[in-house]
Amino acid sequence: MFKRSLTFVTRNDSDLADQAISFGHQHEFADMAWYPGQRKVLYRKDNRVSVNISGSGVYDFIGFRSTATLAIQVNRFTEDILETEKNADGKCTYSELTTSTLALLAYGLTNNGLIFTGYPVIGYQNKMEAAGGCAFGSEDGLLTACPWDPRLQGSFFHQTTVSIPLDKVKEFISDVQKLRDLQPSALCGLELYDGVLMRYAKASSAYLGKESDVLDFDITYYRSRDPMIPRLYEDFLEEIEQMALFKYGGLPHWGKNRNLAFDGIIQRYNKSQDFLEVKERYDPDGLFSSEWSDQILGLNGTVIVKKAGCALEGLCICSEDIHCAPDNGYYCRPGKVYEDARVCTDVNLSSKNSKLIHGI
Repeated sequence: MFKRSLTFVTRNDSDLADQAISFGHQHEFADMAWYPGQRKVLYRKDNRVSVNISGSGVYDFIGFRSTATLAIQVNRFTEDILETEKNADGKCTYSELTTSTLALLAYGLTNNGLIFTGYPVIGYQNKMEAAGGCAFGSEDGLLTACPWDPRLQGSFFHQTTVSIPLDKVKEFISDVQKLRDLQPSALCGLELYDGVLMRYAKASSAYLGKESDVLDFDITYYRSRDPMIPRLYEDFLEEIEQMALFKYGGLPHWGKNRNLAFDGIIQRYNKSQDFLEVKERYDPDGLFSSEWSDQILGLNGTVIVKKAGCALEGLCICSEDIHCAPDNGYYCRPGKVYEDARVCTDVNLSSKNSKLIHGI
């Protein structure tokens, strides 16, 4: 057992590309939450300290607590309306309210398990690392629930999580900032899901482990319950997704990505053949395999599904307009910063923004 001392600090993101390289070496449990629309970064200064230092802090993150069902449904309804109205500025306002509320509540930190009195918050490892009251919530007839509870019309989202080698992180962040600067409100929706979470991971000798020191970029964003309805500014997020995976050689999280991230991914692991040999030796009958695992391991079939609207759900990268939603004005277009990307762009919104940028 040991204790940790945690302090959250918010700063401008102007030097994030440089800070991201060094920050992880300065704090043992460092991470960052990037709010690109607000041009802010929440830095987590989190270090091991002696058990002799007083403190009985607890981290029960707000977003992982049981929440009033009505509040969950209102939150989703609000985002649905903003999406339907293509109200990016409204999303920015809502995201500022969300992040301000989290900061006011110290993100769920308390100095003694009851109240927050100030930083640093010092507590035992098991109380500072384990976050999430939902794990201990009581059954109350769904008066409260976890935000992702499938019994509700609550939270529903896509996730893109990619590990980028540390020596390429600076250029990746700079490219995302260039893309953001073209239309700052395009990425505000990320901040409704606590922004872009950035976490450090060391190189591993595991057959399918990280092959170098990396920074994980965990991006969560709105998803319609109708797979044929496109998202507001989805081209920006698709470009970031393809940029991370292909331009910067990122490796996808095995459980937090859309289909396109896994296309041919096994070939990018130097020890993949060793893994497959062990898999065959321990499970020759494929008892622990599935159609999906065979696809992502390159053993049988492909994860890519080419059909109308396939790019909207990440089942493919668009190569034809029909892969997007041409009836809704979304066409397959090159990326704006990473021009090799192929993304579903709302041509009407893109034309409108271009005119505004050029003062027409």
